[in-house]
Amino acid sequence: MRPSRSILERSVVLKSTRRQSLKSKGFFMRYLSGIQPSGNLHLGNYFGAIREHILSQKPGNEGFFFIANYHALTTEKDATKIRKQSLEVAATYLALGLDPKKSVLFLQSDVPQVHELAWFLSTIFPVARLELQPSYKDKISKGFEPHHALFAYPMLMAADILIYNSDRVPVGKDQLPHVELCRDAAQKFNLMYANGESLLKIPEAQIREEVAIVPGIDGEKMSKSYGNDIAIFAEGKALKTRVMSITTDSTPVEAQKNPENCTVFKLFKLVGSEGEIQALADRYRAGGMGYGEAKKKLLDQINTYFEPSREKYKALLKEETQLLDILQDGGKKARAIAEEVMDRLRQKMGIIRTF
Repeated sequence: MRPSRSILERSVVLKSTRRQSLKSKGFFMRYLSGIQPSGNLHLGNYFGAIREHILSQKPGNEGFFFIANYHALTTEKDATKIRKQSLEVAATYLALGLDPKKSVLFLQSDVPQVHELAWFLSTIFPVARLELQPSYKDKISKGFEPHHALFAYPMLMAADILIYNSDRVPVGKDQLPHVELCRDAAQKFNLMYANGESLLKIPEAQIREEVAIVPGIDGEKMSKSYGNDIAIFAEGKALKTRVMSITTDSTPVEAQKNPENCTVFKLFKLVGSEGEIQALADRYRAGGMGYGEAKKKLLDQINTYFEPSREKYKALLKEETQLLDILQDGGKKARAIAEEVMDRLRQKMGIIRTF
């Protein structure tokens, strides 16, 4: 005899029923996104993703945001760093406005069912498709060891998305191939085990068209791997050094300048108000302002923009028990939904469990 469902599992099922009712009326949408704990999060992470995640917390939406600590193992082998950075990601989200009462924040490692689903998908997905994944080829070209996890991680990524009945997956254009692979895997699975019925929900990619690429201090796309990033919660001398290192051209102080061609101004547009942005643009076009002055204005603006969240972040890191409690609660919610999905799949696939 199978054990009865826990109170939490029954609660999730009841909420799921209510959500289906809301969704049928166009009122409910579940978002899914993950972020690797692979170093300090930077302005590109915030303006390209985290801010949108925070803004999605509104009636009718439910966000599932996980810290992808298993994915991080493909490139990071230092156990101390993995643990420390996982907690830092959680503190960052909470400090920037994620509400654990409105969204589900959890560790990938707290949902073992995702690995089971990744294996199920791996049994039907062609190797040739994985070999064509641009991210795998890019990593290999940069000298990463071509181990199995690096090769197969799109299957784990697909499982991350599918196991929570996700409706929308907010991604940048460079991540679109991963969502397409996930959709293909789900469709193939549905055809094989459910005659095309929605055994696994087919998610939609939500492309962040309105978010421009956040430039790094060298003018290229901001990235930790390129070493051109500015950390979200950098402060003091460290922040000043990064900002003052931003690459600019050799236009003399007295000359007029085009703000739209300047990395300093592009970053300022992210953290300034409309009035402040316009005022700085006017200074560029009028001439008489050097890039050093513009960098100081950017430095002040970054401090003003992130200082309140930075203080919350520091406080949260001192309360590790509180962070772990929030992550544990999120993990329970995520596991309950994941197990509901996996229970259906196991039955369709003839997988017997006796516990």
